Amino acid sequence: MSDLGRVLRLDARRSALLVAVPVLSAVGTAAAGPPLLPSVAYWDNSVVALVNAVRFLGPAAAGLAAWTAVRERPLDYLRDLTARSPATGTLLDLLLLSAAALASYAAVTALVVVVTLLRQEAGHPHPLGVVAGAGALVLHVAAGYLAGRVVPHRATAAVVLVVTGLWAVLRVPGTSWLSLLPPAAFNRIHLFTTLRAGVLAYQVLWALGLTAALVFGYVLWATRRLLLVVPLALALAATAGATLGLRGADGTVTPVTADRVCRQWPLTICVHPALRAALPSLMTAVTPLAARLNGTPGAFTRVEQLPGWAPAGVADGVAGIHLDEDLSPGYQERAVRQIQDGLLNASACTVAGRPRGYGSLVDAWLLGEQPPAIGDAWAARRFGSWDDDRRRDWLRRHFAGYRSCTLGPADFRPAVRHVQRRPGRTARDVHRPVPVRKVPAPRRELGTAKSPA
Repeated sequence: MSDLGRVLRLDARRSALLVAVPVLSAVGTAAAGPPLLPSVAYWDNSVVALVNAVRFLGPAAAGLAAWTAVRERPLDYLRDLTARSPATGTLLDLLLLSAAALASYAAVTALVVVVTLLRQEAGHPHPLGVVAGAGALVLHVAAGYLAGRVVPHRATAAVVLVVTGLWAVLRVPGTSWLSLLPPAAFNRIHLFTTLRAGVLAYQVLWALGLTAALVFGYVLWATRRLLLVVPLALALAATAGATLGLRGADGTVTPVTADRVCRQWPLTICVHPALRAALPSLMTAVTPLAARLNGTPGAFTRVEQLPGWAPAGVADGVAGIHLDEDLSPGYQERAVRQIQDGLLNASACTVAGRPRGYGSLVDAWLLGEQPPAIGDAWAARRFGSWDDDRRRDWLRRHFAGYRSCTLGPADFRPAVRHVQRRPGRTARDVHRPVPVRKVPAPRRELGTAKSPA
């Protein structure tokens, strides 16, 4: 009879594993794919893709675990015939189901790592984030299986699936500290930021503590051994401490410095390592603007990508820009326009009612666009007839007016030549003709001339 029970239990566990591993792997891959593929190869986003995958993988694992517990409940009378503890079979089932779930999680992790390595990855891996996802997955397996053991009904698996699914879906990222409880709901991590290691550590502690509390609580209920109260209390204390840590966490990300990659000629353009593919296109788009501004107060020889919270602009020969992390079409033109907008005084140019007509002529020239139609056709024709050298010379003299959006018709008129006045002369004397004084010829006196010898 003992051998028969062992065979039946192994058969039940084997069929559960055969169903669990491929199903969980497919669910995890489908959940990790969309958050990962559109983003750049940033290791922080790879970790976020794994953690977000557990939000879908966990409910599926909990439902399968509950279904396995309900399915194996009729075999409990065979376990009662042995001399082992009544909790031994449950713990073995939990171990096997957790191993199956972790095998599926390992397959999803391998896929995410391979996709990241095949691209131009940047940043650093976070092993603690991978452990946090694994801990949350094991917690789902334990909760689902123990729920099936306590309530051995066919509807238990469906109830467990719905409850865990709602727990994952209803927590919106970034709205409350509750979204940090495993499985965490993370937003996409932007460049120049990284996940806080403390948040990941608290999540690992929370998942492990609650899993241990569930297991010890079930074993205490099944065996009635009061000595298990001590580890149960420690597990609950660890879970409570991790909860307080997550509640007091000051955000999930922190700024981080990144060594930019640069291209040196004809300008120096530096971007985040994850966006090094944008260097050739940026160089082609920005070089004409730098050539037109050469020799003016807005000239620059270096372009740097800045974090999203740093203002873009031109200062001391360095132009700061922001880039789309997914390098959506047209990012080069947007970067050039950011540099051109950085030449202007935003506070002065946003004054209500201030015209931008004359400044738009300069904007179109700097951006290489067709000049717009303005009310002063004469000024537009005059500016359009100049070559780039004359425009640069003109912009050098009128840069202050262009920057403050105060250009007017007088700035496009020919310069008036002024006559230098002598000291002591009035403006009327400048145009008065100077009288010519006639000097009389010397008179020759009679009788004084000597006769020739």
